[in-house]
Amino acid sequence: MAMGKYSRVDGRKSSGYCSTVTVVVFVGLCLVGVWMLMSSTVVPVRDPELSSGEAMSEVKQRVSEIVSWPFEENKGDEREDSTNGDGDDVPVEKSDNRAEDNQEEKNVSEGDGETSESKNMVNQNQEEHSVKESSDEKTESEEESEKTESEEESKAESENDKGRKREAGESKGEGGDSKSEAGETEDGETNKTEQTESEESLDENKSESGEASQTEKEKDSQDQDNDTESHGKDQVSTVIFPSGDQAEILNGTNAQNGAWSTQASESQNEKELQQSSITTDQHGHLWKVCNATAGPDYIPCLDNWQAIRKLSSTKHYEHRERHCPEEAPTCIVPLPEGYKRSIKWPKSRDRIWYHNVPHTKLVEVKGHQNWVKVTGEYLTFPGGGTQFKNGALHYIDFIQKSRPDIAWGNRSRVILDVGCGVASFGGYLFEKDVIAMSFAPKDEHEAQVQFALERGIPAILSVMGTKRLPFPSSVFDLVHCARCRVPWHVEGGKLLLELNRVLRPGGYFVWSATPVYQKLPEDVGIWKAMTELTKLMCWDLKAIKRDKLNAVGAAIFRKPTSNECYNKRPQNEPPLCADSDDANAAWNVPLQACMHKVPVDKSKRGSRWPLQWPLRLEKPPYWLNSEVGVYGKAASEDFTADYQHWKNVVSNLYLNGMGINWSFVRNVMDMRAVYGGFAAALKDLKVWVMNVVPIDSPDTLPIIYERGLFGLYHDWCESFNTYPRTYDLLHADHLFSTIKKRCSLKAVVAEVDRILRPDGNLILRDDAETIVEVEDLVKSLHWDVRMIYTNDNQGMLCVHKTYWRPKETETILSAMM
Repeated sequence: MAMGKYSRVDGRKSSGYCSTVTVVVFVGLCLVGVWMLMSSTVVPVRDPELSSGEAMSEVKQRVSEIVSWPFEENKGDEREDSTNGDGDDVPVEKSDNRAEDNQEEKNVSEGDGETSESKNMVNQNQEEHSVKESSDEKTESEEESEKTESEEESKAESENDKGRKREAGESKGEGGDSKSEAGETEDGETNKTEQTESEESLDENKSESGEASQTEKEKDSQDQDNDTESHGKDQVSTVIFPSGDQAEILNGTNAQNGAWSTQASESQNEKELQQSSITTDQHGHLWKVCNATAGPDYIPCLDNWQAIRKLSSTKHYEHRERHCPEEAPTCIVPLPEGYKRSIKWPKSRDRIWYHNVPHTKLVEVKGHQNWVKVTGEYLTFPGGGTQFKNGALHYIDFIQKSRPDIAWGNRSRVILDVGCGVASFGGYLFEKDVIAMSFAPKDEHEAQVQFALERGIPAILSVMGTKRLPFPSSVFDLVHCARCRVPWHVEGGKLLLELNRVLRPGGYFVWSATPVYQKLPEDVGIWKAMTELTKLMCWDLKAIKRDKLNAVGAAIFRKPTSNECYNKRPQNEPPLCADSDDANAAWNVPLQACMHKVPVDKSKRGSRWPLQWPLRLEKPPYWLNSEVGVYGKAASEDFTADYQHWKNVVSNLYLNGMGINWSFVRNVMDMRAVYGGFAAALKDLKVWVMNVVPIDSPDTLPIIYERGLFGLYHDWCESFNTYPRTYDLLHADHLFSTIKKRCSLKAVVAEVDRILRPDGNLILRDDAETIVEVEDLVKSLHWDVRMIYTNDNQGMLCVHKTYWRPKETETILSAMM
């Protein structure tokens, strides 16, 4: 056999001696060649079908994905509201065989990936031949290796045929050299080799085709989710590595350890995981649209008509207070027809899209007072109000002139606006560097708070009813009421005493209402009652002024800074609260007609006025010196470290590496604020932050107010007092892992979806397990994952809400009138 083969290759006859010597030499050379081939072939440990080239490609590809994937993905998905990460700082390893490991690229690439694949298939066949065939057949293997280049070109053309011709025993796709070799081989070994290659290629093409089909299905099911990811066994530890200084955020590494699996097993595991994900979405995370009377404006704890109908009285506005359903809903609030992305600030202060808040009752009732008007496809806000028809800025200046000591933006930084209407007063105070916590009930003044939030002005839904407001004591520099329709003087002044609780000692109460400047019998009676009540409360009437332009007046009262007046009163009326009464307790606490004493100890909060803005933002409050901080150190050290931490996080990561277009961000909520460091770090942006301190977290809300920020208490197992689609960005730092111990995580995510606007973003920092749970939930809502990073059981997730809504509906019986 060897002689025959040699004679065919050499093409001529020779003498017996020369022939024998030549054969021996040639066989020796062949053996050396085969030995070299076998020594250069790495035998895979995991699977005999995986070549050394594939194994190396797999390693390189995984490293490349870990390091470069989050930044490369944005290149293929450039959005108006997304930015690339700091990819220049991250080393990217390129893989010559990348097409073998990346199934999506494998379906479309025709270059180096196919050439590499052809080489690996030839190497596989050569390895099989070296094990199975005799020394004569090794000569044939050498011939095949010499023809590799021509076979590579022909195999690249034949792959698109999905192996059908080769399965039938044809070798047309192998090119002319393969045909010639088959004709020269007497025992048909080459044809067997070609058949083996054809079958292997067919299996690979089937795998490619099946995975490509699965990828398309996944894209369709995820709707606008352009961040297609490779899950596999390591999905839980998926790492996105922040570059440069961002690496210190979680103090981890992006290295992945563990044995490598075969491409076949990885593909199978991926298919099973995707199928499992589909099943979970259908059964574990089946979302439906809420069917409630309020429709797109559904607020679970304020639209519980089942509970409201059972109220024995509504005299004290009990029907406007919170009545949460026994189980928090897990349905999704629908979008109004024609909804579009909100207009950017500051243009939004003056106009919003009509279809985003399609309510016109206020136009009819308050249009003559310049509250709101309909102008084409917009709702426009001339800046007026009941007490300032000619504009809020003039009215704001009028108050300042009436009492210069108010000093907008310096002494007076954080104020409370009661009965705010569409919050034009608070909206124009931004020009004075003042932030206003505006609130009004969900009442017949249809969507007034929703108008405010859509305009980019802070506001919440609340009412002066039977319970304390969700704020600590002594935190507001000024309280404002312009025709807020609150009966302050009735029932022993219980409601005015609640304002006294939240007003800072030395702070002002500005009351602009008809009893101040009109002489109708009812107004005269109310003014008399208010004068007597405020004297008993030791409030000092500092000014009564008239605004000639708007034909209104305002009375300005000041809360005392000591207990001297209280002690001199002939009668204890209104009574002082018991020493055991905690003035800071505010969550679902009934109102009491009593006053809390003013702190006199100079080391206690409330005994001194805060520093002027903006110095108060960065310097620890004087009264923290005797406190222990949340993180175990002295509170002042905690405060400083927390502020520095969030400045680093915001500047090095949030503003540049998260794919967030901050020009569209106006309304921000920190769902678990500690010292308010996150909000403080955003000081230079044109945003405002609602700082929420959960009721089961350390009560640090007074610190937040002391530094010139604002916020409130809340239980995240219940719905928040805001309309749907009112915030551009939600931030949750180690909140969800705590919540899920008490209530349904799915219900919390549904509430996040309700609050967040389409095209809004959620930034989540938590333990790795919770990150994965939330990622699974938001993906089932078809949100886009912009960034995910896990390391040492800690992680970070940034997701982008889309406009997707489910097709099925769920009727909420408690929300039907």
